[in-house]
Amino acid sequence: MLTERKRVIRAVTFDLWETLLFERDCLSVRRSEVRSRNVAKAFNKFGFTVSVEQAAVALKGVISELIPVWDVDKDVTHRDQLRLIVKHVLGGSVAFKEEWMDGLGAAYVSPIFEVPPHLNPETHEVLEELKRQKRKVGLICNTGLTPSFALRQFLEREGAAEYFGVMVFSDEVCVRKPDERIFLAAANGLGVKASEIVHVGDNLKCDVWGAKNAGFKAIHLSCDEGHDRVAEADPTSLVSLSRNVGGLTKEQLTPDKTITTLAMTLNAICELEAQP
Repeated sequence: MLTERKRVIRAVTFDLWETLLFERDCLSVRRSEVRSRNVAKAFNKFGFTVSVEQAAVALKGVISELIPVWDVDKDVTHRDQLRLIVKHVLGGSVAFKEEWMDGLGAAYVSPIFEVPPHLNPETHEVLEELKRQKRKVGLICNTGLTPSFALRQFLEREGAAEYFGVMVFSDEVCVRKPDERIFLAAANGLGVKASEIVHVGDNLKCDVWGAKNAGFKAIHLSCDEGHDRVAEADPTSLVSLSRNVGGLTKEQLTPDKTITTLAMTLNAICELEAQP
């Protein structure tokens, strides 16, 4: 008589925003204000007269160019975003200069440190237990205006970066979830088959459908905590736009497990492994 083989989950990957990093109401708006203010200051140091209001309009122009790229699950580098902000602030009259890179880059990434999100309080507990269980851990993140290197720095400050065997950011690989390539890049980095990985995230399209389409199992974190409800209520915000599931069906968006707290990840993994 043949015995059923137990499913083995060798690795767990996590989404970042609204999964490991939590928000509070109005943080998105406040970060936009900080970015506009600091970008204006940077251009003034370069010898241009740029108001905060002009910088804010320019940033909206940058986003308007990024959204069509993001809509087809592609991404651009941080450097390319800086080129776009120069284009929109200066109206295309002056080309991007390399000597502006450090000053403009610092202004552009400053909001995450001036108006920081907070780490999901269950993050360390969950990651430490996965480490104890000798499961590999990865991070798969779609970046917005905050680039990967700033997010890495933030996770290092929070003491969370050390747990990840691989961190894959869309602005580094130039593809975004739900494109299967970003998931497979994480699998390759972890040295684990896609079928032996479970992905945990809050977004039904990006994290659930994307993971399952790549051959991963998917755990959906469905909770009210850690969301910027003000941003979600604005249909033009990046947060709201990221929730659009397009023409996907309910069946396509059905996770293998649903949890309401990050700590429930551990039991959900055990339940998935118990399945034939």
